[in-house]
Amino acid sequence: MSDDLHAQPAPDPELLLIGVGLMGRPYVRAAHRLGLRVRAVEAETRAEEARGLVDELELSQGRYGSLDELWAESAYEAALRRRPDGVLAFTESHVLAAALVQDRLALPGPSLQAAAISRNKALQRGRFRAHGIGQPEYRLTGSLTEAGPWAEARLPVVVKPLSSAGSEGVELVPGADAYREAAVRRGGEGLLLVETAAQGPEYSWEALVQGGKVWFANLTAKETTGPPHFVEVSHRVAVQLPPEEAAVVDALGESVIEAIGMRTGLVHLEFRLTATGPQVMEVAVRTPGDYLMDLCSLAYGIDWFEMVVRLAVGAQLPPAPQAPVRYAASHFVVSEPGTVVAVEGLEQVRAHPAVVDCGVSVAVGDRIAATSSSGQRTAFAVLAAPSREALEEALAQVRSTLLVTTEVHAQTSRGRDAPE
Repeated sequence: MSDDLHAQPAPDPELLLIGVGLMGRPYVRAAHRLGLRVRAVEAETRAEEARGLVDELELSQGRYGSLDELWAESAYEAALRRRPDGVLAFTESHVLAAALVQDRLALPGPSLQAAAISRNKALQRGRFRAHGIGQPEYRLTGSLTEAGPWAEARLPVVVKPLSSAGSEGVELVPGADAYREAAVRRGGEGLLLVETAAQGPEYSWEALVQGGKVWFANLTAKETTGPPHFVEVSHRVAVQLPPEEAAVVDALGESVIEAIGMRTGLVHLEFRLTATGPQVMEVAVRTPGDYLMDLCSLAYGIDWFEMVVRLAVGAQLPPAPQAPVRYAASHFVVSEPGTVVAVEGLEQVRAHPAVVDCGVSVAVGDRIAATSSSGQRTAFAVLAAPSREALEEALAQVRSTLLVTTEVHAQTSRGRDAPE
């Protein structure tokens, strides 16, 4: 087989999409609007969902949430068979695969360096410290017991894995007894980060970056369940801070882009505004979850999925938005553990003029585990309104109407531990 740098190009301009999933489908539609052929590398378990969407499908043994190596193998083989005009990663486990191909073929992308750093929170901590970027104190350890003296002198602390998404494995440890219990419970997990618990409102910063420069950025305010797992329950985009704080956030984003060596693509930066300034939680160079891309598209009147595709294939960007054209938010239902006995309000919420999309992922009889990650939330709504006041009114109505009720000791009929 010929060397990958001399692989035959596609007869028509082609985007190679690594992973499609559900929230990646707008990338396919955007690429088709731009006249691009879409070839996708997708997990065997998701193949039927993607087959009718893309022009060509190649199967991977990779799984969502793990096994970057299998995705990388499949992506490289796909690029070797036929050289694409651009490569785009859908979500976390696809980032390194796409970056390896982008680097080998000299195609636009975040950079192999930025991709590797984004996939490892310990690498982020070391890089941010070297660049003087605000972040929690931290300790990288293979044994929470060995890190005990350091952690107990700084309680409360947060324990997290090096590579995860959706709050998976993130846990606030409030005191010494809880820390010792966590050390036993998580003793077989391997390397973990232990961090001081930052205090302050939580935000994310989404940026479209071209050649290391921010083309356009958005600020999102978050609400979470709080400790111990901080599962996200709402997001409001197009947030406006006072000018001094807004300048600090913009400078933070630019410093992170410089620190990780980000070149071209999408950046999702999570941080807290503390009393001493912003502290970075983590950075990613892939599609953020919780419909944030959809919210940004609604708020600014441009299709963010299309902008990311344009960046991936080196196409021209339109003029950047000057201001929001509306206000948008997403809301997620977190249910108490137990057996679902009632699902209420979906049709009423769907009929609300501010609701763009909504859904429920459980049914009566399902068993719900205690929520420790975003994958266990039970319902959602995406909203858009002409003013912030109208958005808040709609959010309040959705919160009071869309309900999933559980009982701890009810009989179960279907026996599912969590929504898929």
